[in-house]
Amino acid sequence: MPSASHSGRHATWNWWFPFGLLVSYLPQHYRIISRGTAEGISPYFVLLGTTSATSGFANILTVPQSRDAIECCRELETFQCAAAMLGVAQLGMQWMCFALILVLFLIFFRYRDANISSDELRGESPRWQTAMGVGLACLAHGLVVVILTGVFTIALPNHLTAWANFLGVMAAALAAVQYFPQIWTTYHLKHVGSLSIPMMFLQTPGGLLFAASLYARLGAEGWSTWAVYLLTALMQGCVLFLAVYYEWAARREQRQLSSVDADGLASSSSLRRPSVPRTYSEGWERGLPGPFTGHPERYAETEDDLDDIQEREERAIARENQPLLRPGGIGNPRKNYRSTKGR
Repeated sequence: MPSASHSGRHATWNWWFPFGLLVSYLPQHYRIISRGTAEGISPYFVLLGTTSATSGFANILTVPQSRDAIECCRELETFQCAAAMLGVAQLGMQWMCFALILVLFLIFFRYRDANISSDELRGESPRWQTAMGVGLACLAHGLVVVILTGVFTIALPNHLTAWANFLGVMAAALAAVQYFPQIWTTYHLKHVGSLSIPMMFLQTPGGLLFAASLYARLGAEGWSTWAVYLLTALMQGCVLFLAVYYEWAARREQRQLSSVDADGLASSSSLRRPSVPRTYSEGWERGLPGPFTGHPERYAETEDDLDDIQEREERAIARENQPLLRPGGIGNPRKNYRSTKGR
């Protein structure tokens, strides 16, 4: 039975972990909802993570230390009982937060309903059969764990510790391979997608502290519980490294494209209409060319400028009194050049 001094010694340390777990998962939940898609998140990562969290939660409920703490809550004060049960609360919060990721994945696994442009999406969305298979597998696993835990608790209490260790080994095995599908997905896409980097920044060191907290509470005999979170933190650190690298590479490429676009805009602005020295003509103060320009569209920046150029040419034609100079005319139409030549 945990003593009161033991509970008091670890109460302050352990009290913040359930709250910290919740806070660390919120960025992931928000990112999936805000993007409207679970793009970039491997369905097998969700499957393995949910089943691992379920096994871990069932393990902490059935290990001898937790059973002793539950029994001692009948004798301890409320605060001391809560402190003794914080390990259960921590893993319960872990399970609920990851179960919510499963729910969000099932809601937002399609890419066509995303709130972001198609340019930001990579790869193909999972088929609905895959998403439903993940959901059903997690549900079936949870039901089997609950039923067997009830059977061992009621009918086979002498074997409950062995069942707890089996759950711990199962949780550790699932956690050991949980991040491999996600590492492959992130490496294949070269893209973070809906994975939350802030979540991993919080959880990677937090997972190490969490494992240390469980070790302090359960000791070496509780290896089947704390080893899960130690291994998970190390694997999550690998995903975090890939995510940070690809995000940094994407932002660097975006800055380079922005620089190229700015240089292109500056060079295009220098290719303005030519400025040539000439005598004054109508529209000179606006930078428009003189009448009878061969390519007025090169000088007109707007439709109004082009209309003004054409109207000035028409007015210049109307004022011209020399037929030879009139556009389309040559000579004097009223003069008989043949009779003049005969003379």
